[in-house]
Amino acid sequence: MPGPIRAVVTGGPGAGKSTLLAELAQHGISVEEEAARAILQAPDGMALREHDPEGFAAAMFAQELAGFHRAGRRNGATVFDRGFPDTVGFLRLEGLPVPEAMDRMCRDLRYTGPIFRAPPWQEIYRSDEERIQDWAEAQASDSAVCAAWRNYGYDLIDLPFVSPAERADFVIERLS
Repeated sequence: MPGPIRAVVTGGPGAGKSTLLAELAQHGISVEEEAARAILQAPDGMALREHDPEGFAAAMFAQELAGFHRAGRRNGATVFDRGFPDTVGFLRLEGLPVPEAMDRMCRDLRYTGPIFRAPPWQEIYRSDEERIQDWAEAQASDSAVCAAWRNYGYDLIDLPFVSPAERADFVIERLS
């Protein structure tokens, strides 16, 4: 019997990933929320991001790892809002080294479902208290995380520029 399906939605900030996951959850799909946003919303989360980006990356990776293990206990598919290689992309974008243990886990702990990319979409991009990047930085983030996914041997499927409901249908069709 095949193991659990672990699919991911990746891409830069503000491209509709979290909105898509909310739509998927309404269809009964198990989802794992974005670790970075949860950390940023916690007390001192923004300070951690600003003053200790390596600590921020380690916290993101730890939350992603916990979600990865939770998904392994579920039947059916789980769709993640970002995954391990996103953290590597963040570190590279910041000009920081990737810890050997993190690199090894990215190689050894594999997502088994499709990896969807939410491409930069200027019409829907909005900054907020946690999403502090401007448009150019959002595009650079997309490039960095996509390069990290490809570096770890994943193929990315671009999501279409359509409504959240239509994007959800696109994902669900490919999870079947």
